[in-house]
Amino acid sequence: MLMSGRMHVSEPVRRIELFTGEGRRRAWSDAEKAAIVAESYASEETVCGVARRHGLTPQQLFTWRRISRRERPQPETALFVPAVIEAAVAEPALVAQPAPQPRPRRSRRRLAASGIELEIGGVTVRVGAGASPKAIAAVIGALKASA
Repeated sequence: MLMSGRMHVSEPVRRIELFTGEGRRRAWSDAEKAAIVAESYASEETVCGVARRHGLTPQQLFTWRRISRRERPQPETALFVPAVIEAAVAEPALVAQPAPQPRPRRSRRRLAASGIELEIGGVTVRVGAGASPKAIAAVIGALKASA
């Protein structure tokens, strides 16, 4: 029989369970937490696998790992390398030289067009630069007609 909060059940309740004590919540000592965290770093097994084996959720183990990183004692010794300072060597005085003047750019001269070379149907025709567009069109039309 399916029961929901909206249904009215006419039969009486037969059994009630009362949970006392801690239930699923467990208290882990700091040593146990440290051992599990160390195991999660050392083993080739995933964090989830280590957590499952110990009855933890992966989130709980990740939280323990984060807390252990924060609480890790910092080394008391200095982590710096001592610096060695040498005496400055006198450099010869540099004479300021004027900045070189940029050379003027040479303008490119356009080469005069010597004409066009056309190859149509195995025939090569060279048209001079002074030819009119009508003459060029007439030559091309004549070559196409003969090809």
